[in-house]
Amino acid sequence: MVILVLKIIKLSMAKYIKVKYAKLGKQKAWGIAHGRDYIEIDERLKGRKHLEILLHECLHIILPQLEEEEVIKQSVILTNTLWRESYRRVEDHENMPLQDGSN
Repeated sequence: MVILVLKIIKLSMAKYIKVKYAKLGKQKAWGIAHGRDYIEIDERLKGRKHLEILLHECLHIILPQLEEEEVIKQSVILTNTLWRESYRRVEDHENMPLQDGSN
């Protein structure tokens, strides 16, 4: 339990998870979490599927102890919730700060 808490604390010190985009057809994947360093998302994904895979791979980084089945379940719940609340990927023109004060 202490190790998990330390990993979460270490991750919480980072401002974001680095995301790279590439065609992942050869890997037969929509996304890949590379340890705790970064995630890759297939650049051809759009809309709701992009959101699902982004959340899925972020969960692998944030909660590495979760089994794949649980990551799928949680990423689908988050995707459905955000999509139902009209989340869409748009440019951030307002530059409103986040809860921790960062932009």
